[in-house]
Amino acid sequence: MLKPTDIETIRGKDSRYAVVVGVAKRARDIADAAEAGGEILIEKPVSLAIGDFKNGDVKLIVPQEEEEDTEQE
Repeated sequence: MLKPTDIETIRGKDSRYAVVVGVAKRARDIADAAEAGGEILIEKPVSLAIGDFKNGDVKLIVPQEEEEDTEQE
């Protein structure tokens, strides 16, 4: 489980939801790569993913929503 301090450390200006989703996706990538390579992980994939974000090895990219043009003619 993510500790609240880990989320705040990674979060920056992004939402907590974005951080949790980003960590989960990175953890899935780590687990899939380990399984494909036949590697046994000693540490949990979520802990490894959090470490990747904290160390700056992986960055969270949140797509920006385009503003809709609400002007009517």
